[in-house]
Amino acid sequence: MTISSSLNAGVAGLASNASRLATISDNIANSATYGYKRVETDFESMVTASTGGNYAAGGVRTQSRRMIDQGGSLVATSNATDLAVRGRGFLPVANVAEVSNGNGEPTMMLTTTGSFRTDSDGYLVSDSGMVLMGWPATADGVIPVFPRDTSDGLSPVRIFANQLSGEPTTEMAMGVNLPATETYFDASGDSLDLSVEYYDNLGVSENINATFTPTIPAAGSSNTWTMVLTDTAQPGVVIGEYEMTFDNSRSAGGTLSSVTTTTGGAYDPATGTIIVDVASGPIEIVIGTPGASDGLTQLSDSFAPLNITKDGSPVGNMTSVEIDEQGMVKAYFDTGFTRTIFQVPLVDLPNPNGLYALDSQVFLPSPDSGSFFLWDATDGPSGDIVSFAREESTTDVAGELTDLIQTQRAYSSNAKVIQTVDEMLQETTNIKR
Repeated sequence: MTISSSLNAGVAGLASNASRLATISDNIANSATYGYKRVETDFESMVTASTGGNYAAGGVRTQSRRMIDQGGSLVATSNATDLAVRGRGFLPVANVAEVSNGNGEPTMMLTTTGSFRTDSDGYLVSDSGMVLMGWPATADGVIPVFPRDTSDGLSPVRIFANQLSGEPTTEMAMGVNLPATETYFDASGDSLDLSVEYYDNLGVSENINATFTPTIPAAGSSNTWTMVLTDTAQPGVVIGEYEMTFDNSRSAGGTLSSVTTTTGGAYDPATGTIIVDVASGPIEIVIGTPGASDGLTQLSDSFAPLNITKDGSPVGNMTSVEIDEQGMVKAYFDTGFTRTIFQVPLVDLPNPNGLYALDSQVFLPSPDSGSFFLWDATDGPSGDIVSFAREESTTDVAGELTDLIQTQRAYSSNAKVIQTVDEMLQETTNIKR
């Protein structure tokens, strides 16, 4: 019956607009919620087949969807581990209860922002109880190769605030000037000594002692020196001996001309390096390439260590942790040493709007979202990770209030349809009187 279908259409309109009102209410209520993704309600008409020239109203139904692929504005904060994704991708997180229980691998969930701070166990946890996940680095700060199509390699990011760490020395450079006058036939022939500190595998300070002895000719000058290297960790052991001749030409005077290896690692003229074995392992020492003035030189009459550099650091205390745009979690120590301890990937899916939405602005992959892939931040289609930042809600309050007015008018109109149908049915009933 046409009147009955009109009544049903009006009821469907009331229900649909009530559903839209619920989504608008949710959006406005979460207009200040970090990481909130607004919900849209679309209306779809229901068409009922008409017969015999009579039209039957089918009514309306709603379809609500969360716009997860929309990104909100980023706001600056003062916490280094406040994170937000700029561009495509999600941060992997897990429930802290699952992590604490230790019953197998925790379920990977996704979010676009979070304020993470260390808890009593050292985990980076948000206020909503989500633990940041990442790939752990090896002891030397290298991220191993992990599978990218599964979350099996992810571990909760854990930071030990009282951690001690040091870095052994593996490279050093010696920029030293040797006095040319000491290779004259009438020079004293005294040796010149230089000590360069390095750090072993346990952070202990040791020294490489370099002794430079000039070659004294019978007449004129030799421009030749013998360099002997010893290690304080191996008393009495020579780890390298080299005969060095310097150029005395007008164009390249004072620079290395040739280096002859007696003991120790061979001199590489292409890189200007030698490799010597101290007690804790090999150290590469840059002494300069032939014709260059950035290493050992022989000029004038002064012995001057001009530029001595080395890597490594003594044992120090962790002072802070920061996460860079590529997701590298870096620990900073009071000795100036920095070590990578984790890498946080970005998770990408073909259809982000197909994710299951859960409490606290986290999502779960679903069949509708497609298979996920773990990217290095800034690689492929993924965006980057911004620290000291949070993502604001995607709710536009002005737009929601406008939709609220439209919904109110539509609801009133559908209520009027029901009232009119009621009056028409009343008139039909009055025909019998």
